Amino acid sequence: MNTTLNDIDKDRIIEMAWEDRTTFEAIQMQFGLKEQEVIDLMRTEMKPSSFRMWRARVQGRKTKHEKLREFDKGRFKCSRQRQINNNKISKR
Repeated sequence: MNTTLNDIDKDRIIEMAWEDRTTFEAIQMQFGLKEQEVIDLMRTEMKPSSFRMWRARVQGRKTKHEKLREFDKGRFKCSRQRQINNNKISKR
């Protein structure tokens, strides 16, 4: 696993892994971590009960894998996406 990740990157990867519509391929493209490496990161950075809850949620979810998705075009976009910066919402 890539051990050069700083705390901000780890926090963002965990956030992306919790999001239903963010694929593992998107995480790999942005941070270079494969699905198993994301799972290992989640296991080490989260409480055991939180990790089990996340694993149960992610297993079999079609939206977490690009090839299993039923739609080709379009993506989810938060209405406040322009204001979000480094996991914090900017002042308006």
